[in-house]
Amino acid sequence: MATFRLNFPEVRGEQTDITHFPTDGIGEMVANCRKDRIPILFSGCAPCQPFTRQKTIRKATDERFGLLGQFRRFVDAHLPDYVFVENVPGLMRPHPDSPLSALMATLTEKGYHIASGIIASQDYGVPQQRHRFVLVASRLGDPMTLPAPTHGPGGSLPYVTVRDVIAEYPPLQAGATCPVIPSHQAPHLSPLNLERLRNTRPGQSRRDWPDHLWLECHRKGHGGHGDVYGRMRWDEPASGLTTRCISLSNGRFGHPEQDRAISVREAAALQTFPDDFLFSGMMTSQARQIGNAVPPRLAKAFGMYILNHYRSHSR
Repeated sequence: MATFRLNFPEVRGEQTDITHFPTDGIGEMVANCRKDRIPILFSGCAPCQPFTRQKTIRKATDERFGLLGQFRRFVDAHLPDYVFVENVPGLMRPHPDSPLSALMATLTEKGYHIASGIIASQDYGVPQQRHRFVLVASRLGDPMTLPAPTHGPGGSLPYVTVRDVIAEYPPLQAGATCPVIPSHQAPHLSPLNLERLRNTRPGQSRRDWPDHLWLECHRKGHGGHGDVYGRMRWDEPASGLTTRCISLSNGRFGHPEQDRAISVREAAALQTFPDDFLFSGMMTSQARQIGNAVPPRLAKAFGMYILNHYRSHSR
């Protein structure tokens, strides 16, 4: 919330547990929008951790599992003109208490037009191979579809690459902070991890190291994730960022050229945050905020689609 207030000081926000927040807590705001003929969009992007394939504990015991159901409670109470949901593809997995199935049933019952599916973020100008489940729904006008891709084979523009968004940042050493660019800060690396990275070329990972650099668990046959300790490639989109997107041991988060993990600012750029967007908190907290976020460029693509749909309805 501190980051939100830092960047949007004029926007009203409620910092509270949604499970204890009554639906009529936004009743006046909704009523004023309807009185002024302002279209209403409810956007529900609950934390993805209970549904990701990387989660190893029992998902239904995670208290975040039911947050989409809390979002459904507000949709059911206020019937916004539009609904947008974004999450990991794992949200679609069958489950006896599936929050997605319950939401879809409510939307259908209330007369919404619905479009949903798996999209690739790089198809919408995000320099990152990030597959997500998305849902758009409307109670107005024509049936909904998903926005057409703008980049790659399905669009008119080439994919945006790692080079396109981070090549111009000043060089940085592991553990250093740039004094003139906010959040251009890279985590410290141990001497062993620094040697490992120096033995990793762009696109490579731990599987390409000389034998003496291997982790003991991998010597014992534990496969694990092959892209950990990997370097990004300059001329391709990055792999999907996570909440540990500046940790070399948690993914292909090594800089393509410099011997360090990407900085917080570079992670933000790969997530398509503008350079003037500021982050609050410690370095690990900022990385978690970035990894959890919907890429702004992807959000804009869907926002413009919804806006154009509304304009068509208004005409």
